[in-house]
Amino acid sequence: MENAKFSFNELSCSGFQDNFVSQTVGSEVADCGDTRNDSFCSDYGFCQENFWDKESLISRYEEQEQLQQSFLDYMQFDDLRSNILSPPLEICLEEITKLGEIQNGVQGDDPKEDKSYPISLESLQLLRNYSTGFKQLTSGRVIEPSDCIRPANVSGQGLSTEDIIRIAGARFIQSSCHGFDVDSMFNNPFYLSSSGLSDEDTKMVQLAESLLASAEKIGNQQFDVASRSLKLCSSSSSSDGNPVERVVYHFAEALREKIETETGRFISKGLGKKQLFDIEKSMMNANPTILAAHQAIPFSQIFHFAGIQAIVDNVADARRIHIIDFTIRNGLQWTVLMQALVSRHECPVELLKITAITTACENLIQTTGKRLTSFAHTMNLNFSFKIVVVSDFLDLKEDMLELDDEETLAIYTEYFPRSLIVLPKRLESVMRVIKNINPCVMVVVEVEANYNSPTFVNRFIEALFYYSAYFDCFEACMERDDSNRLILESMYSGRAIRCILAIEEEERMIRSVKLDVWRSFYGRFGMMEIDLSSSSLLQANLIVKKFACGIYCTLDQNGRSLIVGWKGTPLHSLSAWKFVL
Repeated sequence: MENAKFSFNELSCSGFQDNFVSQTVGSEVADCGDTRNDSFCSDYGFCQENFWDKESLISRYEEQEQLQQSFLDYMQFDDLRSNILSPPLEICLEEITKLGEIQNGVQGDDPKEDKSYPISLESLQLLRNYSTGFKQLTSGRVIEPSDCIRPANVSGQGLSTEDIIRIAGARFIQSSCHGFDVDSMFNNPFYLSSSGLSDEDTKMVQLAESLLASAEKIGNQQFDVASRSLKLCSSSSSSDGNPVERVVYHFAEALREKIETETGRFISKGLGKKQLFDIEKSMMNANPTILAAHQAIPFSQIFHFAGIQAIVDNVADARRIHIIDFTIRNGLQWTVLMQALVSRHECPVELLKITAITTACENLIQTTGKRLTSFAHTMNLNFSFKIVVVSDFLDLKEDMLELDDEETLAIYTEYFPRSLIVLPKRLESVMRVIKNINPCVMVVVEVEANYNSPTFVNRFIEALFYYSAYFDCFEACMERDDSNRLILESMYSGRAIRCILAIEEEERMIRSVKLDVWRSFYGRFGMMEIDLSSSSLLQANLIVKKFACGIYCTLDQNGRSLIVGWKGTPLHSLSAWKFVL
């Protein structure tokens, strides 16, 4: 059986030119089995000489170049060129409710308890873990970051954004342990010791520490003191400065809104729901900012190629394939699958069916379906596209999906399960449907962070280190005055930060938990994490190497899943699952 492989070629700004290349490997690629302790090179057992046949790669690219351009025409991006075992219900609901809380040991904790400490012991330990470079990685590094090489637009940059935050965290811990208040903190000899830092880095550490002090005071409901500290943050930060200044600016805005909400001066009615909807809607559309981010930052392409490869590996013998996508967005990932499938010779595909499930934006998904249908036509691939619209995920039923016993079923989703953490009954209902239809594989992309803690300071610390790494990524991959970068930081990251920090209870729609928590949750339904093949890991590696900023991108294997990070800081996970019970 021949395995369809595909590799990545450069994407241009001209209509989001996705030159995806399908490649057929003549010999069977050996599955690496449990790859947790494997190094990522020639140890996987695939046929190097066949895979790296450059002449074959170029030939295949030339054959399909015209098809690729046809898809661009259908996508109508020309106008962008100038812009750029189902458990008992009560057990399942309990597990969903605990998502995130079990990871930090805060089950049943009252976030208002233990006021005798400037910052709770739990939060202090979480900050200490981050400040000492704690990564929570359980197994092998696939790609190491290369700090010795810097892209041109960040030459001369000193410490990374996260390094600055770590140093600030360490100093804040020292100050907290000695009982210094916000004002005396800056007179602390330990604080004033530069420890070899440059003047600029020392200034940024002071700025970050002031932000930490503000968050701590808000956690203790000392809003007046926090407001004074936030004034320093506002006067020394900027939305268009260096990445530390940008991070502090957006977090300070969120903290200010938190104070206003808590004191009744501002009502953030519907903020979480409305902003999450706006973000999701914009992600579905072919807007220039999302396309620019896709082109400049490697993460989404890693998920698309490695994730689609995981599907290809699990439908290798299928002639009729049915994909269910809970977050189809612009559907670009499915052009990758189409090319991989049409390159199969021993087992040609008779039908590829994609079902998109949504509660909103049906018109945008219809546009996506038309593009995919047109692209499939240019490749002579028998293709069917269906949209299932439900007003509430409680209404989703198996018979809506038009399943066929002759079809091999797979599920792909990016960031969908986390969107239902705040709606546990709906998450449980969707998981029951998925269990009943029993896909051969479910590929999941998720955020590797815990924003579900009921404790405000815990959420703040998690979010601060997460977005510090992301803003450092923006700095390396995009110019400072890039309008798309400013939109990404303000309209996407900034709003998410505000929702994570300024909103409480059911209004806080943006939540996430880490991979270990999802393992526990999926296990309740009889799901087992399965290996990502050597081919999937190779796809991820190839994508990283195509980006100049990819030298900072790290790929780690956590259990059987892939953790994608920035300079070692986990940001996203890619995992594959199947039912065993």
